[in-house]
Amino acid sequence: MGLCTYKISIKGTVQGVGFRPFIYQVATKFSLYGTVLNGTEGVEIVVNASKDKLEEFIEVIKSKLPPLASIDTLKVEQIEPKNFSDFQIIQTDSCGEKTVNIPPDISICKACEKELFDPKNRRYAYPFITCTHCGVRYSIIYDLPYDRGNTSMKFFKMCKACEEEYTNPMDRRYHAQPIGCWECGASLELRVDRCGVVDGAVELIKQGKILAIKGVGGYHLVCDATNEEAVLKLRERKQRPTKPFAVMVKDIEMAREWGEINADEEKLLTSIERPIVIVGKRTSRPTGIAPNLSRIGLFLPYTPLHLLLLTKLNRPLVATSANISDEPLATNRESIEKLSNVYDFLLDHNREIVNGCDDSVVMVVKGQTIMLRRARGYAPVKVELPFKLDKKVLAMGANQKSTIAIGFDNQVILSPHIGDLDSIGSVEYYEKNIESLKRIYGFEPEVVAYDRHPNYESSKYAKRYYGNSTLREVQHHYAHILGVMAEKQIRGKVFGVAFDGTGYGDDGNLWGGEFMVCDYEGYERVAHLNYFKLLGGVKAIKEPKRVALSLLFECYGDEVFKLNTPTTKAFTQQELKTQHIMWQKGLNAPLSSSVGRLFDAVASLTGVCQIMSFEGESGMRLEELYSNSVEGLYPFGYENGVVDVLPMIKEIIKEHNQQVAISKFFHTLVAMVEAVYEPYDLPLVLSGGVFQNRVLLELLFERFSNAVIGNIIPPNDGGIALGQVVGA
Repeated sequence: MGLCTYKISIKGTVQGVGFRPFIYQVATKFSLYGTVLNGTEGVEIVVNASKDKLEEFIEVIKSKLPPLASIDTLKVEQIEPKNFSDFQIIQTDSCGEKTVNIPPDISICKACEKELFDPKNRRYAYPFITCTHCGVRYSIIYDLPYDRGNTSMKFFKMCKACEEEYTNPMDRRYHAQPIGCWECGASLELRVDRCGVVDGAVELIKQGKILAIKGVGGYHLVCDATNEEAVLKLRERKQRPTKPFAVMVKDIEMAREWGEINADEEKLLTSIERPIVIVGKRTSRPTGIAPNLSRIGLFLPYTPLHLLLLTKLNRPLVATSANISDEPLATNRESIEKLSNVYDFLLDHNREIVNGCDDSVVMVVKGQTIMLRRARGYAPVKVELPFKLDKKVLAMGANQKSTIAIGFDNQVILSPHIGDLDSIGSVEYYEKNIESLKRIYGFEPEVVAYDRHPNYESSKYAKRYYGNSTLREVQHHYAHILGVMAEKQIRGKVFGVAFDGTGYGDDGNLWGGEFMVCDYEGYERVAHLNYFKLLGGVKAIKEPKRVALSLLFECYGDEVFKLNTPTTKAFTQQELKTQHIMWQKGLNAPLSSSVGRLFDAVASLTGVCQIMSFEGESGMRLEELYSNSVEGLYPFGYENGVVDVLPMIKEIIKEHNQQVAISKFFHTLVAMVEAVYEPYDLPLVLSGGVFQNRVLLELLFERFSNAVIGNIIPPNDGGIALGQVVGA
């Protein structure tokens, strides 16, 4: 059969993952002549082949992909005949619209790990060893296509040995953009006069010192996890009294010493993404890591440097993100030195972090992976939509757990976790992420989607930089549900349950306990929790006692002064009277229907938590006290689209057994969902930060086998931007 010339266009994660040398090797095996190149949309192959050989060639491409590669689309077309005398990898084509997936940062591969510990290898103990199958990607990219000149590795001139590997299509390091070695690559610096940087760092950690260590997407603050004194010192210096710390362990065996790990959790821990996985904590472990909690966040080393440190140390490390409260993750010398009062020594390196990227955090509930923070290893991520967008959309996200997104054609690129926009520094970091995504993709939006809340920094940014004709408001809880619909490619109507802490409602109140019938055209709010006042406004978010007191006033008015409850005991009599006046007059007391705030109230009423030291603490503490041996639930009202929680509140304060009260509260929440959902024959979609609560999610999965929640996007506001793209 005669030869024809074919052009094969492949889109997906096909750059920076060893895809072109893979194509070269397959083409050579089949004795095919032609070319392969990186383009702005993916990889383009031109090849002379018979129809049979072409089909075999494509089958091998699809079935034998490199470890980090994935194909979204593969298109074949016959073109004008071309003459080739061999098969070549040719220069990158940087023209055209950029749609290729940005490869995420991936943990060290087994081949590099073997070389790292091989004394005969020229990269023995080199802390930045990498190849096309592993290592940094997104964190070093300035621009696409993903070539060395478009990364922060352009400042390092390759030595002859590295260049030979880099230019050999048969080598594992062919066009591995971060390639380097002791002679020509990035180097470490320990800010103290010690011989042997890694050995010096290990010695300091053993002495109980706190180190700031530069990693892939930012710095960690690190100390010996077995040293209670060092852990306490880190807590005091970072002003983080009870929020749990993540622990980096040497290997899966050490992980098992610290956590109760099932098969799904082990798979995540050892995956190439290496997220922090929330698992059951072994009771023998130090209490200072996760005070008051029976769960712990564990993760395995994902860089050569981490491996070298942990192998020499042979004990786990507290490894927490290095940032000042409300500020973004430190990514350069200037930002880390703002924390010089927290760490004792700095272990730095000279490879620039272009795009900051925190550690990802996941948990497993009933076999499902729930993404709590989508970042390193998983982001940026491309989400395929069930329809094509008419215009290019930039989505600004929310104000907490912020992410941004760009949408074009039938896809959305969702940024890594950015964080809370509560300071000038965090807003600047947010703006940098927007500019990075726009620059990398050469993207200019035709529509800008933003949250309805007028005080969100993300909304202010949208209004400041874009004209009214471009702007589209998308209601917060509708965006929550739309995000899951888009991820799961659901086309029709759904019954959405959006439970979170705060979102701006259509009536100007703070929503957060919402039941909606939604599709891509719009939504109907069919039910919600009854409104209650947040005494002190923003203060109530950190002080559960204020929310609980407001609900007590709703139930009993000034009779509250005579009540003897954990909540009333948290105030003086004068404070109770002052708060009652504020409640009566509605002074600095916005109305809320939030389930997140209801969790806070129950934590206060049961004496679990009156003032929180970190977001979500009340829900995590209630989770600890749930018992599946407790049966029954509390009464509640449901009439005219309003779920009345006051009957439940009255019963909770009568209950003397804390565990019974909390367990019945969880059961009552499930019954509320059941009561509102019962008449609807629609898919049940769950979203919102409250669904980060393991107990509530497990109970809902047990009760509703058809319940759908996001697995790519987090249930918290990290998924809002995806919903905004499709809602705009």
